[in-house]
Amino acid sequence: MGIALIWSVIAILVRWIFYKRRGAISYDSSDQTALYIRMLDVRVRSQVGFQPDRRGSHPYLGIDFRTLHAHAESTGSIPARRIRRLFSFQRHLLSSRFLRGAPHLNPLHILDEDYCGQAKCMLEKVGSWNFDIFLFDRLTNGNSLVTLTLYLLSHYGLIELFQLDMVKVHRFLVLVQEDYHNHNPYHNAVHAADVTQAMHCYLKEPKLAKSLTSCDILLGLLAAATHDLDHPGVNQPFLIKTNHYLAVLYRNTSVLENHHWRSAVGLLRETELLSHLPAEDRLTMERQLGSLILATDISRQNEYLSKFRTHLDQEDLCLGNASHRHFILQMALKCADICNPCRPWELSKQWSEKVTEEFFHQGDIEKKHKLEVSPLCDSENNSIADVQIGFMTYVVEPLFAEWARFSDTRLSQTMLGHLCLNKASWNAMQPEASGSSEEPESEPEPSSRALPQGSLQS
Repeated sequence: MGIALIWSVIAILVRWIFYKRRGAISYDSSDQTALYIRMLDVRVRSQVGFQPDRRGSHPYLGIDFRTLHAHAESTGSIPARRIRRLFSFQRHLLSSRFLRGAPHLNPLHILDEDYCGQAKCMLEKVGSWNFDIFLFDRLTNGNSLVTLTLYLLSHYGLIELFQLDMVKVHRFLVLVQEDYHNHNPYHNAVHAADVTQAMHCYLKEPKLAKSLTSCDILLGLLAAATHDLDHPGVNQPFLIKTNHYLAVLYRNTSVLENHHWRSAVGLLRETELLSHLPAEDRLTMERQLGSLILATDISRQNEYLSKFRTHLDQEDLCLGNASHRHFILQMALKCADICNPCRPWELSKQWSEKVTEEFFHQGDIEKKHKLEVSPLCDSENNSIADVQIGFMTYVVEPLFAEWARFSDTRLSQTMLGHLCLNKASWNAMQPEASGSSEEPESEPEPSSRALPQGSLQS
C-alpha cells in the first residue's frame, strides 16, 4: 500500500511538471518569432498518456526523436535500473556537498565516498588536455555536465561576481543536462561536458586569459554547455527533406543551431538565472550567446575560417576590442566543438565510433522510409576510417592550423600532434575496412560527398 501511494504521488508530480513545462512555442513581445522551442520528453508523455505530436507530412515525423537511438531493454532490468537511480541520487547529493565545501555530517556508503573522491581529484586537473570525460561521467554517475560546469563557474569566481543564486544555477544546469538526449550516441550531455572542458582549456591560453572579461568567460562556458541543447540526433538536411517543423520555423537556415540557442534562452528565462540583471544586459547576453552557438554551424565553416585567416594575415586582431574578443570566442567554441580528433587516441577513437554510429542510425532510418541516404550515413558504403579521415582533412586540420597561428602554444602543438597521429591510425585501418592493401597512405580525393552541408557533427 505504501509503495502504491508513493507511485501515485510521483504520477501527480509528473503531471504537474508536464503542464508547467510543456512549452512547445513561446513568443516574445519584442520579437514576434518563436523565442524557443522545447521538444517534449517522451518519458514524461508516456507516463501521462500523451502521444507524440505528428508534425509535417512525412511518416517519419510520427516517431519521437528521443526514441531514435534507444535500445530495447528487457522488463527484468527495470528494478535494477531503479536501484541504480537511487544510488545515482546518493552520489549526486554527495558531489553537491563537496562542491559547496559542506562537511559530511552523515557519511554515506564508503563506495560513494570513493567515487566522489576520485571525481574531485579529476576536477583538480580539469585543465589537462588528457582529461577523460568518459571516466568523469562514470564517477559522477552521469552528472558530468552539471558537476563540471558548476565547478568551472565557481573556479572563475563567476557565481560571486555576477551574484548568481546557487539554487537557480543548479536548477538551470540540471535542466540543461536533462534536455540533452542521452540516447544519442554522440550529441548528448557527455559531449556537451567535453566541449565545456575543452573551452576551459582554451580560455586558459595566455592570449585569452589576459584579455577576456568575466562576461566573456561566462558566455563562453554557457555557450559550450548549451551549444547542442535538445539535439535530435539527426542533421539539418534530414530535417529539411522531411519538412520538419523546426526546418520550417527557421527557414532551413542554421536550423539546429537556432534551436539550441532558443532552447538555452528558454531555460535561462524559465529558471530566472539572470533575472536580477538589468533587462538590457540580459538581452545583450542572450544575443551574444546566440551568436556563439550559431557559429558552430558546420555549413558556415569556410565563412568563419576565411575571416579568421584574413585577420591573422593582416595581423589586425585586437583583443582590447569587444567585437574581436567575441570573434575569438566564436572560433574557440568552434574548435572545442570538433576537437575530438585532437584528443589522445584512446579518447578520440571513442568519439569517432559514437558519431559514426549516430550517422549510420540516420542512414538506417532514411533507408527504412525510402529517403535518399545522406552522405556519410550509409554504413554499407562508408567505414569509420573513411568518415574520420575526410573530416580531419577538410574540416579539422584547416581550423586547428589557423588556431595554432593565433595561439602558438604547447597546447596547440599537442592538439596538432594528436591530430596527425590519429589520422595516421585511421589511415592504417583503411585496408582492413576496404578489404584492400593497396596504397594505405593515400588520402581521400576531395569531392562533394566529403563535406555535405550540415552533415558532419551538426
